[in-house]
Amino acid sequence: MSNKTWLITGAARGLGAQIAQAALAAGDNVVATARNVEAARGAFTEHTDRLLILSLDMTDPAGPQAVAEAAIERFGTIDVLVNNAGYGQLGIFEESSEEDLERQLDTNVLGLTRMTRAVLPAMRRQRSGHIINIGSVCGVVGFDLCTLYGMSKFAVEGFSINLARDLAPLGIHVTVVEPGYFRTDFLDASSARFAGNPIGDYEEVRSKTETMYKEYNHQQPGDPAKLGPAIIQLANAQTPPLHLLIGSDAVSIARQELAERLSEIAAWESLSTSTDHDDVALNR
Repeated sequence: MSNKTWLITGAARGLGAQIAQAALAAGDNVVATARNVEAARGAFTEHTDRLLILSLDMTDPAGPQAVAEAAIERFGTIDVLVNNAGYGQLGIFEESSEEDLERQLDTNVLGLTRMTRAVLPAMRRQRSGHIINIGSVCGVVGFDLCTLYGMSKFAVEGFSINLARDLAPLGIHVTVVEPGYFRTDFLDASSARFAGNPIGDYEEVRSKTETMYKEYNHQQPGDPAKLGPAIIQLANAQTPPLHLLIGSDAVSIARQELAERLSEIAAWESLSTSTDHDDVALNR
């Protein structure tokens, strides 16, 4: 199996750093992007001859194209794109500002699509590649105080499953990875953001849920060190899945959600099908 070249966004810490380290340990080349290049350099001490660290602000419209060009200039190809960069904007929707909404979507969704667009010409030329979008179980199921973050991850889910149809005839795979809760700094103040503008009617649910998230920080069940090798295995699969849940909590939560959704479909099926044209209804 020939070595791959990976382009991984948000690789200075957390899951992105773990994936990059696992790819380097597997003998592959890695282009790691981060807003803070110095912090990213500190995360990597081995195999740096196969590592290129580049600065990237996901809200910069021109940034992804420059990164893709630098990656190809250094390694000649991009085989795996891991769209990992992002953050969690938590809080009640009505208490969140328009700026909160725009920043969340610009980083988690538009930045991801720009990075994808930038690598696609190279993948099309080689008629191969794998785009791995790091979504979340929050893009499968709703959670308290997760309206903006959940919306962004549902958008990543929708983008991924439809993009896969565009690219399948060209030999390019797409997988949306749906992690549960991992013991990273995701819930730290340096990563997650909570809405301001408190409204009294939401005080009880806001206070209860914010406290729960803060107490859960660094108590999550997922082990980041195990995620990197799992993504390497995914990238080496001959027929990778379109969706990949990561973590026992993600599997349990998604399974329950799907069961409830099927039950809801059955309960409302008569109303759902009542809108068919008469000639369709007669033949149903």
